[in-house]
Amino acid sequence: MQIPCFVEPTTDEEFSMDTPIWRAPNKKPLMISELPGITRAEIDSSTRSIWRYAKSMPVKISNPITMGEGCTPLVSKEIDGLECNFKLEWFSPTGSFKDRGASVLISFLNQQGIRNVIEDSSGNGGAAIAAYGAAAGMDVTIFVPHYTQPAKIVQSKAYGAKVVLVPGKRIDTEAAAIRMSKSTFYASHNWHPMFLQGTKTLGYEIWEDLSFTLPDNIVIPASAGSNLLGCFMAFKELMSSGETDRMPRMFVSQPQNCAPLYHACHATTQKQFLPTVAEGTAITNPLRLQAMVNAIKETNGDVVTITENEIIQAARRLARSGIYAETTSSHVWAGVQKLVETGQIATTDKTVAILTGSGLKSPSVHE
Repeated sequence: MQIPCFVEPTTDEEFSMDTPIWRAPNKKPLMISELPGITRAEIDSSTRSIWRYAKSMPVKISNPITMGEGCTPLVSKEIDGLECNFKLEWFSPTGSFKDRGASVLISFLNQQGIRNVIEDSSGNGGAAIAAYGAAAGMDVTIFVPHYTQPAKIVQSKAYGAKVVLVPGKRIDTEAAAIRMSKSTFYASHNWHPMFLQGTKTLGYEIWEDLSFTLPDNIVIPASAGSNLLGCFMAFKELMSSGETDRMPRMFVSQPQNCAPLYHACHATTQKQFLPTVAEGTAITNPLRLQAMVNAIKETNGDVVTITENEIIQAARRLARSGIYAETTSSHVWAGVQKLVETGQIATTDKTVAILTGSGLKSPSVHE
């Protein structure tokens, strides 16, 4: 088998994983060469974290930085006559799915001897990098948009990270972090491909949750697409290892005010991007947009958009059923309903909806 390496997808140029880099020399994002996947026999069932899937990683991590992330509940509920399986990703140390990617990324960088990192985030990604950086004994600086939820800023600071508020739009926060990357390593959850190696464990975990079968559909709230791409990679690897012969259909929900993937998939243009209560899914120009489109189309999926009122109502309806999700991910429930209404998902299908963060991250919508 070919030694795993970083790959720039548009040129197929390869780079050694021994070299600490976060993007290609042409300033485009990297991916990791295709991996063979693992079988159920290669799962380390004695480990209760994402590291039970360690053999699926492109490199051996000798001392993972882990706090028990992953192994989150998969809860089946019937709401308003519609049955769905909810993957509650906030049952991780910092309260969001970002812990999967942060654990793998920080473990990889720690193994490379990197001791100082920066990150930009609208909240959850920064909290995860701050926490795992603290666990690794690193110095961490987090750039966040000035409008970030106060609870998320406090959380990053609590881990000892230096938090810098950046005026302007989300893209301005990324630009500020990239400027600083000339002097400090950029541990970006959006740029660095090892973060996706962490989020792909979500796909493996859903497969294991369902007794080593895959659902008919997965519905994911997405902006940069790390869960979408991570799950897509996991399912491709399960096909390569012979554990499955099919892919679930992959669907995405996005706030109508900021839906670049929807417009890319439907060959339309969003003329104006507006603020949204689902701030964690408000990236106007995702780095891996074409890869996201490919994942949707290859699995015969689709993207639906959700209005601001629908996002708030979905969050409140989930809460009334006992599921307290932040607005960034609660719109996935509205997405499931729309997909059923349009006939794209059948009520008899086995559908998994990903809820990425806790309602404690954005409590004001429930007041």
